[in-house]
Amino acid sequence: MIPVYPTVTSPQGTEATAATSPPAPAAVPKLSIRDLRLSYRTNGSRQLALDGVDLELAEREFVAVVGPSGCGKSTILKIIAGLVKHTSGEIRLDGEQLGDEPAAGVGMVFQNDALLPWRTVRDNVRLPLVIAGKGSDEQAQRVSELLEVVGLTRFADYFPRQLSGGMRKRVALARTMAYDPSLYLMDEPFGPLDAQTRIRLGGEFLRIWERVGKSVLFVTHDVEEAIALADRVVVMTAGPGRIKSEHVIPIPRPRDFEEVRFTEEFHRIRRDIWHELQSEPLPGPVVG
Repeated sequence: MIPVYPTVTSPQGTEATAATSPPAPAAVPKLSIRDLRLSYRTNGSRQLALDGVDLELAEREFVAVVGPSGCGKSTILKIIAGLVKHTSGEIRLDGEQLGDEPAAGVGMVFQNDALLPWRTVRDNVRLPLVIAGKGSDEQAQRVSELLEVVGLTRFADYFPRQLSGGMRKRVALARTMAYDPSLYLMDEPFGPLDAQTRIRLGGEFLRIWERVGKSVLFVTHDVEEAIALADRVVVMTAGPGRIKSEHVIPIPRPRDFEEVRFTEEFHRIRRDIWHELQSEPLPGPVVG
């Protein structure tokens, strides 16, 4: 079953869910990155892509990463997921050091939805459950629950080619949720969508996350999207990528993904982040 967290009352007397309350300090962070470096050889010389990246993510925390093209923000996700081997540094998940292989408990949502075109929506979502060896009854129940969560129950027997871009993104999210990772890595998942669909899907995703309450590391070029979604926004320098600054987002949850953009606090944070990004040099070769 999809976990639903109990309601708690804030000091102001408003209700929120435990999943959306500010993450409590923990002795062991959900994700810890220490002195992460990545270099690669090109045209006979060594290029530094990431240089001493330090980052922590708490249990149930939503952290967005923004930065110039080529700063390595997507590469960080691929390193955590075990898709790219880093040069040096340490990555720990729940205190356990990750190796070079794909890590258990980590789910990645790519910019490309990567759905299997010959499988229906139902069977695309079912795939992680089949790989995990779940029984057919459990598979059917879980898939039904997830399709209801992402609002695609009546499209269960459609093929990806019959869906809009936003609907395919929801299928990809449901498939990742079927895997039930404790950490979601999201690489510009709404990037290819038009502005109206991005806002609508962003709002739907925010509601889903506030219900499920897992840790998320979210890479985006869209500063407004980052502020509307995240508990904290991390700004990276132009390549070689380093952490330039972090901005705590003090906007209460639950949030309205669209309405929050009209608040004074939102505009202040957006202005601060844009000033930091504009002070960076124009990007060089794109590495992620």
